[in-house]
Amino acid sequence: FNMWARNWRYLPWGSSCLWISPIRSMRRSLSPRGQLCPLPPVPLSYKLLDGQDTLPPVVFLHGIFSNKNIFQAEAKTLAQQTGRKVLTMDARNHGESPHSPDCSYEAMSADLQALLQKLGLAPCVLIGHSMGGKTAMMLALQKPELVERLVSVDISPFVSPNMPNVFKIISLMESLNIPGDLSHSQAFKLLHEYLEPFTEDLSIRQYLFNSLVRIDGQYVWKVNGENLQQQKHQLLDTLQVQGVYRGRTLFLRDTHSSFLPSSHYSKIKLLFPEAQFQDIPDSGHITHIKKPQEFMNSILSFLS
Repeated sequence: FNMWARNWRYLPWGSSCLWISPIRSMRRSLSPRGQLCPLPPVPLSYKLLDGQDTLPPVVFLHGIFSNKNIFQAEAKTLAQQTGRKVLTMDARNHGESPHSPDCSYEAMSADLQALLQKLGLAPCVLIGHSMGGKTAMMLALQKPELVERLVSVDISPFVSPNMPNVFKIISLMESLNIPGDLSHSQAFKLLHEYLEPFTEDLSIRQYLFNSLVRIDGQYVWKVNGENLQQQKHQLLDTLQVQGVYRGRTLFLRDTHSSFLPSSHYSKIKLLFPEAQFQDIPDSGHITHIKKPQEFMNSILSFLS
């Protein structure tokens, strides 16, 4: 106990600052008989829009450093235009969901599975961007009966050459100090000016601003960046799972995506035999922000 106590910084589950998190990762606990067993899933923060029970619900899974609010407009549009229930949620270590030292896709898939069963939303349509796309693919390969169809947005189940660059943004987020007396528009302007030399893509800056909130007079990031940084190799790695998902699957990407290169297509088809691949030109990695109308058109077409 003393060994572990020296290596943890205690933090209430509800806290969400970027700069405080458990230092070590312990992905398994010991059972009373001394056997290794999975840690239990964490209760995810979510928002559910009501709809018809006769249609499979739609579930949005956000990317790394984001939260459920990033798909707020898309969720509302889908609920209105399709009559389906639509669920958005915060992944562990993001938004209002609890922090955990385990950042693996196995753990995030278990969280998702527990929430779907709790709300009675399976089988469902999973739409996941980046990290959320890999979580969606993990669940589909593990439990295909829970997934009616699947959309992966600009991410491959295999290692992508550009993914490591994503984590460079953590140090920039940590070093940015935004005065708490600024309005949200002033805070975004400051964030925009600070990050512009590092990324010319406005959609990325808008994406990051989604996780910046003011709590008790201070701007903080609703992301557990320290744990994500420590376990980035798990997040970047090829999905470690056996299985095949034979349901309808759509892979959306930018034409020149380095997160979902066309060289991966043949390998992807082995895991997802019914996979379709669709390009949205000039959409970048944050497809739903940079090309929102084209993104929604693709989703609505796929659902119909």
